[in-house]
Amino acid sequence: MDVQTLLGYFQQYGAIFIFAVVFLEYLNLPGFPAGVILPLSGLMASLGRIGILVAIVVTVIAGLLGSWALYGLGRAGGHVFLNWFYKKFPKKKDTIDKYINFVQSKGFWGIFIAKLIPMIRTLVSIPAGAMKMGFLKYTVSSTLGILVWNTVFIAIGYFAGESIFSAIL
Repeated sequence: MDVQTLLGYFQQYGAIFIFAVVFLEYLNLPGFPAGVILPLSGLMASLGRIGILVAIVVTVIAGLLGSWALYGLGRAGGHVFLNWFYKKFPKKKDTIDKYINFVQSKGFWGIFIAKLIPMIRTLVSIPAGAMKMGFLKYTVSSTLGILVWNTVFIAIGYFAGESIFSAIL
């Protein structure tokens, strides 16, 4: 799927499309990375197709719901998943363990910071659940991290989207 097709879906479905894609992205499912989807949301806001605050709120809610799903997965069986992941990707074990230890030692701020690191920001929800981190603490730290991450990328699209995507517009 190219950017023109994405823009067509944005125009046709608006906030519903943004919500669905961001939710799936926060579930760490294959698709378009936030570096594409969120700036396109900002571009759509700059073109008047959606309000910028609506775009931010919709993406934060979608991100939080996706994060809650992975947190729940981690809470229900995160250790089983991590063991499977380690067997499938043994070279990633040290990196994953490093981030798990970081989150365990930093707690609230560990989740917040992890939500600002590509790829780790979605996967950190599973170990947070597996560690039985308090749901309220997890939710607040995740919300703040998601808010910062999404707002930055939406703002990039809002203020620079036309110049970034001018070749395809």
